[in-house]
Amino acid sequence: MTSIPLVAWQPRWWGFISLAWALVGCPPRTAAAAPADDVAQRIDRELPSLEALYRDLHRQPELSFREVETGLRIAAELEKAGLTVTRRVGGHGVVGVLTNGPGPVILLRSDLDGLPVREQTGLPFSSTHQMTNDVGERVPTMHACGHDIHMGCLVGTARLLSAMKDSWRGTLVFLGQPAEERGGGARAVLKDGLFERFPKPTACIALHCNASLLTGSVGFVEGFTFANVDSVDITVRGVGGHGAYPHLTKDPIVLASQIVLALQTVVSRETRPGEPAVVTVGSIHGGSKHNIIPDSVHLQLTLRSYTEEVRQNTLASIRRICRGLAESAGLPADLHPQVQVANEFTPALYNDPTLTRRLSRTASTWLGAGRVLALQPVMGGEDFSEFGRTADKIPICQFWLGVVSPEINAEAVRTGRPLPSLHSPFFRPQPGPAMRTGITALVASILELAPATPPR
Repeated sequence: MTSIPLVAWQPRWWGFISLAWALVGCPPRTAAAAPADDVAQRIDRELPSLEALYRDLHRQPELSFREVETGLRIAAELEKAGLTVTRRVGGHGVVGVLTNGPGPVILLRSDLDGLPVREQTGLPFSSTHQMTNDVGERVPTMHACGHDIHMGCLVGTARLLSAMKDSWRGTLVFLGQPAEERGGGARAVLKDGLFERFPKPTACIALHCNASLLTGSVGFVEGFTFANVDSVDITVRGVGGHGAYPHLTKDPIVLASQIVLALQTVVSRETRPGEPAVVTVGSIHGGSKHNIIPDSVHLQLTLRSYTEEVRQNTLASIRRICRGLAESAGLPADLHPQVQVANEFTPALYNDPTLTRRLSRTASTWLGAGRVLALQPVMGGEDFSEFGRTADKIPICQFWLGVVSPEINAEAVRTGRPLPSLHSPFFRPQPGPAMRTGITALVASILELAPATPPR
């Protein structure tokens, strides 16, 4: 996941924009204000144990598809909250079901996995955990994307709603999803029968930490919110030889350099202006010694887009550029660059506009309009998108959760240094206030979507 590139402090006009946005359409039911004090008191009682849970999870992050202990812990917490729990869904995923009479079925999702990052926050509960990755390397792990906050919010919401059955009706499906960071966890739980073995949702909701928003605030985006994400590997081949005799070789380093430069035109000259797209070469490796022209160079790319048309055009352009430049270099067809698209594709996330507006209005009522922001889409990826792409076309909404403490933000403003982003070894959310806001927003969403007494 990639954070919104904003400074956390919010100018005063944000409040006016948010207020105007919150007033669009039908106002939320005034009854929502009645349980707000009760919810706040319940969160007060739960927060110390939720912060302890957060610290435990933070100390021992587990990599994608290897979330063994994390999954077991979340399963145990959901069972203690009174849910019917199924373990090992789509790998190490967890599904908890809470049924409370007839009504809508709402899925609430948290991700479970950490990242191969060495934590450098200096916190007393910093992760020193290590795991073996897919290629057998021992790597440090860190919850550098806030999934520990997400899990705390999921468990806290389950506890509250299990104890508040007189305030809502329907069925809630709490999902602890594996492998979000690898873009395959949502597909894995769907393949394992999430929508067949368990009640099929009428709506799906999730939140995600935002490393640029102050605690106490949330942000909503209607429509496209996160991007299509493709990973592409290009092997540029040539004919190696001595660096003193380049005329006897076909230099793949020169060809790779030409390809990198030519790829910059895919967005600027081949994509319609106004259509977002990104082509980034994140890695280039080739050669072993000063005076040796190698046989090959390897490039790694990340591609971002929103629409399938732009995605396919970008992929086709990359293949054409590689082939054309290889031909201009005089390489035979059997030595043309090999372009491989990784199978870890993450589709663009589209927040259902009607559902998003409804939840944003509800959040404004519960949190205050000035704490609910209308934000712009980003080019990060999120596989929560998969839950809205099945044949059922279930409405989904994922909103941003502010996690930046006022003190850390004030220091960033004073020094001019940017706030640590998601995936940074210095990422340091403020767990208590963040979870308080996240749980409040999730509980409010359920009371709005699945009220005990449906509005007339």
